[in-house]
Amino acid sequence: MSSTRSEAKSIRIAAAVIGNALEWYDFIVFGFFTAIISRLFFPSQSQYTALLLTTATFGVGFFMRPVGGILLGIFADRKGRKAALLLIVTLMTAAIALIAFAPTYSAIGVAAPLIIVVARLLQGFATGGEFASATVFLIESAPPGRRGLYGSWQMVGQCLAALLGALIGALITRTLPQAALDSWGWRVPFLFGLAIGPVGLLIRRYVRETEPFLESRAAGKPLRIGASLAAHYREALVSMGLVVAGTIQFYVVLLYMPTFAGTELHLPLEQAFLAQAIGLACAILVTPFSGALSDHVGRKPVLVASLALYLALTYPFFSWLHDDPSISKLLIMQVTLCTLLGLGMGPFSTAVAEQFPARVRSTGVAIAYNFAVMLFGGFAQFFVTWLIKATGSPIAPAFYVMFGAACGLVAALLLKDGAYEANLAAGARLNAAPN
Repeated sequence: MSSTRSEAKSIRIAAAVIGNALEWYDFIVFGFFTAIISRLFFPSQSQYTALLLTTATFGVGFFMRPVGGILLGIFADRKGRKAALLLIVTLMTAAIALIAFAPTYSAIGVAAPLIIVVARLLQGFATGGEFASATVFLIESAPPGRRGLYGSWQMVGQCLAALLGALIGALITRTLPQAALDSWGWRVPFLFGLAIGPVGLLIRRYVRETEPFLESRAAGKPLRIGASLAAHYREALVSMGLVVAGTIQFYVVLLYMPTFAGTELHLPLEQAFLAQAIGLACAILVTPFSGALSDHVGRKPVLVASLALYLALTYPFFSWLHDDPSISKLLIMQVTLCTLLGLGMGPFSTAVAEQFPARVRSTGVAIAYNFAVMLFGGFAQFFVTWLIKATGSPIAPAFYVMFGAACGLVAALLLKDGAYEANLAAGARLNAAPN
């Protein structure tokens, strides 16, 4: 019996992690190949203008994230976590296919960037529901006392997607000449992501629904989502603060750095990809240990330590790298910041999901997460590109990262540990009450 249960838990973790990695893989690869995509789909006499148009297109998908988050969150709270996960991975596969096979501007003119925009909107809609649905599925599947560890696999999935994108980016840019890269090489990462889609769909199809959702639905109480969320506005604001920190760190430190290293520091792109891959590997290794640690000491102490160190070290590292750019310095910086990021990512998703009761958990997490990501993460590359141009300071991205860390630190200090247990007790009282 225990072996069967262990196997079932492993499959449930894989269902969430594989799907989440697919959802993020497309975003990561698009960000890594921003410079090439800008030339092929957004040609302009000004390289700066083309880059801004491409990063804006990257960000425009984030306008759909709150829409997707709310609709898919409500869908998950009404129809189940499994049903939402299946729908999301199907939508994401369609979005990746649009980009992988899109003709360039030279082939079909203005229709080419329009196809990319449509793909980003569809991808944003799907991803808007992914974080909430997969995170809730993970923590509701966790044994008692292991929610931090189980929730950490959500963030491991994101980092695995980033690592995979970085490795493929390094391989392609190292082995292909520029002409081949512009002609067909840039499509290879998207085609690889397209092949992953059916695997995620197959695994998610055969997992069972979570017990907390089934118990909530069996209670037969009317689902008053608006009133329930209004009663948890404080938890939503705290969650948004944590998401602001995490999303800025993720999109600047993990995603934007290869572009920053190439355009501002004039370091070789393929070496920047390799430094990024090593840093990501460190984050992946630290994240589950950090999640497990939070099961013993609480989410708050781990989050506070991570964010305080991030706030203190970001500017010195950027200044040090800018004064004398080198791949070795970039590697040291990425390993340190990615390790701290992994320390915070371990308890992050669990801490956010624990704030809301099961009846509105997917919707609450989706709203808090996606509005913060849309405002501060989706246009992170656009903001830092503009900041560098406007201020004339190549290390302007450091201030944006520090702003996010400060927001997250305040939110972490206000976080309520033990909220999950309190919500369980409240749910039991609600279920016991007469209709």
